[in-house]
Amino acid sequence: MKKIIIYTDGACSGNPGPGGYGAVLRYGEHEKEISGGVLATTNQRMEMQAAISALKQLKEPCQVVLHSDSAYLVNAFNQRWFDQWRRNGWKNSKKAEVANRDLWEFLLELAGIHQIAWIKVKGHADDELNNRCDQLARAAIPRLEQK
Repeated sequence: MKKIIIYTDGACSGNPGPGGYGAVLRYGEHEKEISGGVLATTNQRMEMQAAISALKQLKEPCQVVLHSDSAYLVNAFNQRWFDQWRRNGWKNSKKAEVANRDLWEFLLELAGIHQIAWIKVKGHADDELNNRCDQLARAAIPRLEQK
C-alpha cells in the first residue's frame, strides 16, 4: 500500500463568505498542490473540502497521514464523533442536525477506502506545509471574488 503524506487547510473571507482550500500531497519524491473554493461557504466546510479534495486525488487505497490545523476535522475522526451522530440519526448532543452532514458522509466514505491517521498541527506557526496550504487556500478566494 502506498504511503501518502497530506497537508490541508481551509480559509474564508467572512464566515460565512467566499472560501478557499488548499492541499499538498507527497508520495516519495513526488509532490502535488491542489486548491479551489466556493463563493458562499464557511471555514469549517473549507477545512473539510480540503481533505476531501486531497483524498479524491488518490487512485487506489493508500496509507495516509493527513495533517490539518482544524480541530473540528481531526477530533471528529480521532474521537469518532460520527459514531454518536449516526446512532442519533445525524443529530448532535444538543439534538440539532449535525452541521456539514453532506461533507462528513463523503469524508467517511473516503476514510473507508484509505487507512488514515489524522494529525492536528498548529495553524499559522512554523509548519512549512501547513503554511503553504494556507497560502493556497487564501489565494483561491480572490479568484472566486473576481468571477
